[in-house]
Amino acid sequence: MYLSSTPRAAPWSSTPKGAFQFVAASAVVWAVAAALLFILVPGLDTFPRLLVFSECVGLTMVACVVLLRRQRRLERLAVGTRWLLIGVIAIPTGYLLGHQIAFLLLGEPMRLVGHQHISLVPILFTVLVGGLGLRHFANREHLAREAAARAEADRLAVEAQLRLLRAQLEPHMLFNTLANLRGLVREDADRAEAMIDGLIAYLRGTLTASQTESVPLGREFAQLRAYLEIMSLRMGPRLTWRLELPAALEGTPVPPMLLQPLVENAIKHGLEPKVGPGHVEVIASATDAGIEIRVDDDGMGLPAKHHEDPRDDATTRPKGSSYGLRHVRERLLAVYGPAARLELERLHPTGVRSVVFLPA
Repeated sequence: MYLSSTPRAAPWSSTPKGAFQFVAASAVVWAVAAALLFILVPGLDTFPRLLVFSECVGLTMVACVVLLRRQRRLERLAVGTRWLLIGVIAIPTGYLLGHQIAFLLLGEPMRLVGHQHISLVPILFTVLVGGLGLRHFANREHLAREAAARAEADRLAVEAQLRLLRAQLEPHMLFNTLANLRGLVREDADRAEAMIDGLIAYLRGTLTASQTESVPLGREFAQLRAYLEIMSLRMGPRLTWRLELPAALEGTPVPPMLLQPLVENAIKHGLEPKVGPGHVEVIASATDAGIEIRVDDDGMGLPAKHHEDPRDDATTRPKGSSYGLRHVRERLLAVYGPAARLELERLHPTGVRSVVFLPA
């Protein structure tokens, strides 16, 4: 899975499947080039022989392009300049070396191309087809770089929103906790000590999260545990909670503080306004397509007047929670793409379920 890092822009996929498709497409292009040359220049050579020479020249040229693309020194050049230099090297090399490979495959003696007579038509045709192909890849790389730059800008914007969200939520939570702690110091020293320990763990996790782009899912759950322990000390018997994370998923990297807004919404907008005890639980499970994380509460639930799709967070919860849920959705989109999602569901008789799906 992809975690908030800008991918290197490339005109073709680096996966084995992508490499095979690239080579296959190149072979088709040069086969079409051989057919066109056979039709446009009658009597130049037989089609099978032209096809062999065309494929050998074309695929040799492709191999040169791939090798030159791996040279780090060329990365410093502008896209247009780099591809022009690649073309100046790859086209002559592909033409000359490809002919030697074709002679070898046809069982003919290897010889210098054009030592008897020189035909400018195949040379010009090779330069034309090779140049158009390189221009196509240069355009694709340029578009890939623009897309990568846009993705990086979106990621930075989401991370800036995350820092703003922390700046808004952490002082509020910290001040309320310290106010409760002040009263507990005299009334219940043991609970005060436990709250201090929980606050230290929470702040340590928050500091770590602010300095990294991803954390193991086990650490994310540890952060939730510290937060819920503090809230249970503040709310007393009114709050019970449960966290469930399979050991196999503990090392899975996730964006830091991803689940925090969901748990805070469950308590602030679901359980705190409720009369009587409440329960919240966070359960992670593996599926065939990825990881599913549920945040359930038995609080006030979604407004009864809402009859549309309850997954639309803009109208299902109070304004403050809508911002938190929208922020989670934006982070999922920036980090994982459209394959990730956040959905809200009504629970019966009361409560809300927030479901986060992370693709594999």
